[in-house]
Amino acid sequence: MVRQPHDRLDELMSDPYPHYARARDAEGLTFVAELDAWLVARDADVREVLRRAEDFSSAGALRPDVMPAPAALAVLGGGFGGRPVVVGADGTRHQELRAPIVKGLSPARVAAVVPYAAERAAALVDAIVNGDHGQVGEHKGGHVELMSEYARRLPGEVIGRIVGLDPADIPAVVHGGYRAEELLFRPLPEDEQIAVAQDVVATQHILDRYARDRYADPREDLCTDIVTSVTAPSDGGGDGDGSAELTLDQRHEVVSHLQNLLIAGHLTTTALIGTTVLHLLRHPDQWELLCAEPDRIPAAVEEAARYDTALQGFRRVTTRPVTLAGTELPAGATLFVAFGAANRDGERYPGPDEFDITRTPVRHLAFGFGAHACPGSQLAREQLRLTLQELTGRLPGLRLAEDHPVTMRPTMIHRSPQSLRLTW
Repeated sequence: MVRQPHDRLDELMSDPYPHYARARDAEGLTFVAELDAWLVARDADVREVLRRAEDFSSAGALRPDVMPAPAALAVLGGGFGGRPVVVGADGTRHQELRAPIVKGLSPARVAAVVPYAAERAAALVDAIVNGDHGQVGEHKGGHVELMSEYARRLPGEVIGRIVGLDPADIPAVVHGGYRAEELLFRPLPEDEQIAVAQDVVATQHILDRYARDRYADPREDLCTDIVTSVTAPSDGGGDGDGSAELTLDQRHEVVSHLQNLLIAGHLTTTALIGTTVLHLLRHPDQWELLCAEPDRIPAAVEEAARYDTALQGFRRVTTRPVTLAGTELPAGATLFVAFGAANRDGERYPGPDEFDITRTPVRHLAFGFGAHACPGSQLAREQLRLTLQELTGRLPGLRLAEDHPVTMRPTMIHRSPQSLRLTW
């Protein structure tokens, strides 16, 4: 049977590391047909691209792997969004789009939300320990599917709190984020595309309601900051045009920003929680060490982020003819800048394919680098730290369920287990 192109893409995405190793060992850059891009896999080359934003544009960073069918696009036409967002912008426009996010995820705001995150992490583990999973007490034995019961819940609740969402709306917004990723990065039959598009539009209408509400009644939250950044005059003077309502174009812009921020704010952290717990439990000696010496948790966070990077990479496009790693590229060439590959580069990390929480942390690229470095990296680290504190402290006997083999989601955007069944 002839394999279809999406089958080959799934194979690459499910385990990209052998492909990365071949690309690092090759002379120059390697063109990967499945990605329709030149693969940038060495640490030094990835850093060079990220430093030279004027030569390697972020336009098209989130180019879909799969173009939705016309019927699905028609459904999307009834929603909001479609405006430029921070990950796909360059130069001054990028700085303008990034400013309210940097403010909203400042060290002070992150520190302020940590007690809430700790409370929610503890409550979710309480539900696992004492919930409907057949266990009686923390050390009596039990089971859980961690992705649905914990990893997909904590990050949504935390970023929702920062943005200013009502807790009742968070499950729908999280669901809409996953559906948006599915629509743009998974091959689906047309009827399923339409259903997914309907879910995405429903989420956009929720976010539009928040945009209009915060314009009429500002609050101390990130949603208000984004609304203000969209409505403020470009010269920084005055308080906008004084209109009682957002214009339609402003509503589209605010929803675009909120949708992008929320997806980045929960899907990436969810993925990082899943892969971190997976690799710790695949290395029982390291899990036991972490349980015995919780002071190692910050180093474990960094090693997990390096070893199996949640955001494997982004696309870049050359703005002029350039030479990278000895490969001549014309203007308009597409590159896949693989953070996950750079983080396994033996030139920077001794024994790069070994998962080792005792490794002396070296600055990795799991959260990007340069102008586009992730402004939410500290928030993600804090949630992972809290997660490991809870799980090692309360469930030291945690282990992978032997009868449920782990498969990885076939994506380069939010790499994580499809499900993660654990027992104790």
